[in-house]
Amino acid sequence: AVMDWDSNRYLESYFAVPMIGAVLMTVNIRLAPEQIAYALNHSGAQVILVNRDFLPVLDSIGGQLPEVRARVLMEDLAGPLPAGFATEYEAGLRAATPLARFPDFDENSRATMFYTTGTTGLPKGVFFSHRQLVLHSLAAMAALGSAPSQGRLHRGDVYMPITPMFHVHAWGLPYLATLMGIKQVYPGRYLPDRLLALIAREKVTFSHCVPTILHMLLEHPASADTDLSHWKVIIGGAALPRALAQRALACGIDIFGGYGMSETCPLLTIAQIDVDALDDPEQVLSLRTKAGIPVPLVDLRIVDAAMADVAHDGLATGEVVVRTPWLTQGYLHDPDASAALWAGGYLHTGDIGNIDADGYLRVTDRIKDVIKTGGEWISSLALEDIIALHPAVNEVAVIGIADTKWGERPLPLVVRQPGSEVTEAEIIALVAARSRSGDISRYAIPDCVRFVEAIERTSVGKINKKKLRSLHDPGAALGAG
Repeated sequence: AVMDWDSNRYLESYFAVPMIGAVLMTVNIRLAPEQIAYALNHSGAQVILVNRDFLPVLDSIGGQLPEVRARVLMEDLAGPLPAGFATEYEAGLRAATPLARFPDFDENSRATMFYTTGTTGLPKGVFFSHRQLVLHSLAAMAALGSAPSQGRLHRGDVYMPITPMFHVHAWGLPYLATLMGIKQVYPGRYLPDRLLALIAREKVTFSHCVPTILHMLLEHPASADTDLSHWKVIIGGAALPRALAQRALACGIDIFGGYGMSETCPLLTIAQIDVDALDDPEQVLSLRTKAGIPVPLVDLRIVDAAMADVAHDGLATGEVVVRTPWLTQGYLHDPDASAALWAGGYLHTGDIGNIDADGYLRVTDRIKDVIKTGGEWISSLALEDIIALHPAVNEVAVIGIADTKWGERPLPLVVRQPGSEVTEAEIIALVAARSRSGDISRYAIPDCVRFVEAIERTSVGKINKKKLRSLHDPGAALGAG
């Protein structure tokens, strides 16, 4: 198990741990200590490589880890070795005898595992084999490396992840960057001024992150003095809002969406487009903000409740289900959840979406987040996209709250831009205008808007709508009780 910031040590562990025949377990350092203890025990971790910054967490759960046999310290500055540790990482490397040859083993042997950060229940363990990591890397290289210009990754790029390395192999890009011989920059902690300084100093050209991180960087004062015109950024983990995409494009960023999840290793689709063949800026923006088209070897479908395909007309919606050689075979030690995940022979993502005539996927919501009102399903993401276009809106999340007449009603939670004003009536009028133009159902027009100081997020930066519902929906609180 590894508990570290994004670092060269983490990259080394991506390769070295599986290559000696062990399983790399990447620990989500943002989970509560009790959840970290659960994941370590559930995975059967016997060795922990830990950054000194996380010693307080490890110390607080040390008595709950009966399977751990050795601890290795990771740090940038030399310091005393804590009691109970076998060695410090760099010192251990200097004293070790290099392997002349890595052992040979079955390509289907387990290589990596980590725990999902779902908002319900205990974290679930997903796992991947050596073969799956290789196939994922080759497919990603084919998809990203074959693009003529937009969204292309090539040997001349400088790569810096801004998705934690504990989260789904940092989307698999460290493996890909190493395979392609690309210069890599690992930033440690995600501090906006440090990230922007690294982009400028190291001339970073390719990154990936969730929308929250990019929003944070563009809001930072230093972004105005940082040249971002050579930066390509994949946005995943949540839908790419049109307002954020417009702002990024205005800075010269080649921004585009991607789609996947913890269970899928993660890459499934990328929103690459032929910008030279499109002269309509609105169409280009629409395609960039979609999840994209499947990468090679991905069989992706939109199905109804009977697992029948829906029309690819950009309108008909259903659940996104997938098959590809690199999906997790199930959840560790959880056969019931594994069977539900793979019901009908396809992995069920739990996402609702549509596919247009050109094969582009747009994810419209999570099944559990879609708002059922007036006999219709309203996409919370589509409503957020509209509200986020208001210049005085900094952030927005839309949840469904219980309503005795309609079943549910949409409730926008809005964070105002600093120094700006926007009223409830203005937000409602904005949505109503888009409804009259046919962009969204009239049932999506909210009855009220709630202004908040901040929007709760998960440990990987996604909007935590389960938490938001518990805070802002009295009906949800009553139901939970």
